[in-house]
Amino acid sequence: MALLEFAQGLGVTLRNMFRPPTTIKYPEQRRVLPERERGRHVLHRYENGLERCIGCYLCAGACPADCIYIEAAENTPENRVSAGERYARVYEIDMLRCIFCGFCEEACPTGAITLEPILDISDYSRGPMIYTKDMLLEPPRNLDDLAAEASHR
Repeated sequence: MALLEFAQGLGVTLRNMFRPPTTIKYPEQRRVLPERERGRHVLHRYENGLERCIGCYLCAGACPADCIYIEAAENTPENRVSAGERYARVYEIDMLRCIFCGFCEEACPTGAITLEPILDISDYSRGPMIYTKDMLLEPPRNLDDLAAEASHR
């Protein structure tokens, strides 16, 4: 019986030994990711440039790894940051603790945070792996550029 199992294992080894390697030359070549891949977090803005995050703490409450830290502040007429009454003055994600479950994305009522298929998340020390709000925010959109893009479609 053991000889049969040994032969089957050896057969699997011999079959795979003559296949071409599946190694890719990263980062020059990148593999195609599944459509629903969850990678790096991104905080989004509305088209008018205001942040979508309203500082409600729902994403931090839903996170099983407790890797999201938020400090909210009140919007003022002079300093309007988001569409709600409050905004996230401090928004940090500890990427070393994150398990990329997507619960923060599900909990967000405004769609402010999404997990994008960006997998380039590495560093040599712990400090840079705590992503701040500035690192997470997508760049503000220029409304003139949006109008130009819409006219070309």
